[in-house]
Amino acid sequence: METENWGRRIRAFRKLKGYTQESFAKDLGVSITVLGEVERGNRLPSEELVKNISDKLEVSIGELSPFSDL
Repeated sequence: METENWGRRIRAFRKLKGYTQESFAKDLGVSITVLGEVERGNRLPSEELVKNISDKLEVSIGELSPFSDL
């Protein structure tokens, strides 16, 4: 469940910022497969990937966190 929530939030912010999955994966330096697995909730993002995503999207890690609504 936690992986799904991370993925949904990352996908939502990525789309909000106007990135395609392909262009965002390229900017992050990861494969589109890795990003797709994270967004679908099949892979939990590493701390380093979360940091890179938050930097690229210019949002805080707290905003990306599935626990930010608590």
